Amino acid sequence: MDTLTNLKTFVAVAKYGGFSDAARQLDVVPSVVAKRISQLEQSMQTRLFQRSTRRVRITEAGVQLYGRVPGLLAEFEEVVSSVQRDDKKLEGHIRIMAPTTLTLMHLSQTFSAFMAQHERITLEIALVDLSSNPEEQACDLAISGRVASYEGVIDLPLCSTQRVLVAAPDYLGKHALTLSHPRELIEHPCLVFSPSGKCWNFQGKRGVRSVEVTPRLLADDNITLLHAAIQGLGIAVLPNYIAAEAIANGALEHLLPDYPLQETWFRAYVPKRRLQIARVQALIDWITADLKQFSEGWRLEA
Repeated sequence: MDTLTNLKTFVAVAKYGGFSDAARQLDVVPSVVAKRISQLEQSMQTRLFQRSTRRVRITEAGVQLYGRVPGLLAEFEEVVSSVQRDDKKLEGHIRIMAPTTLTLMHLSQTFSAFMAQHERITLEIALVDLSSNPEEQACDLAISGRVASYEGVIDLPLCSTQRVLVAAPDYLGKHALTLSHPRELIEHPCLVFSPSGKCWNFQGKRGVRSVEVTPRLLADDNITLLHAAIQGLGIAVLPNYIAAEAIANGALEHLLPDYPLQETWFRAYVPKRRLQIARVQALIDWITADLKQFSEGWRLEA
């Protein structure tokens, strides 16, 4: 009896909710899944699933086992990998959550370069813009520009990014607009990143200046706001890595440079038990070095 295989099969059944779905994921027939579960139940002398003709329901004992086995399997796989590889040949699978826009603009190249350097590494990338706990999602790391705190998860700074106030020359010309203070924004339609809210905070010589703006457009995607700003639909706050090219080619103008918005950070959120895994640490180091170099082109002169 292969206990390790049976445990992996148990995890698949618990995760996907049935023998047939687990079998498809494991690329075996349902009868093989049923046999493995029966063997595991016999060896443990307890029932892990209640079966009926319509459904499979996990038992209390099964819930307790499922709470521990995935982590133990991951640790076992890492031990095996560390014994089999030398320091120059990382191997194994890494699950990542990353923000959509930054991934499409740059991180996709970062990940590809890492895989090219380490031929035995496989990656699984999910584009996620909402704050999400990597431990609960069974991920090795999550990259996010949003501040979060999760039990058992460490956050590591990757790089900082500015946010800039911008508008199209056509919009500025149409309204004969020359902004001199953030409070003047209340008179204009604004293009707002919905997760950050309608209150924009500027740093002035006398401290923080907060302005609650009137949105003409609310969106949870900065590329949508970028295109709307270039079309002259209003004034926007955008991350500098998104706005930099449009500012450089004259499609947008940087407004109120003497009142900078607060700097934000991209961070890697990593479950503590995954941080010591060599391939995960190597990827974090790779991303950090790459974003540091990439972000040098984001800086805008005041």
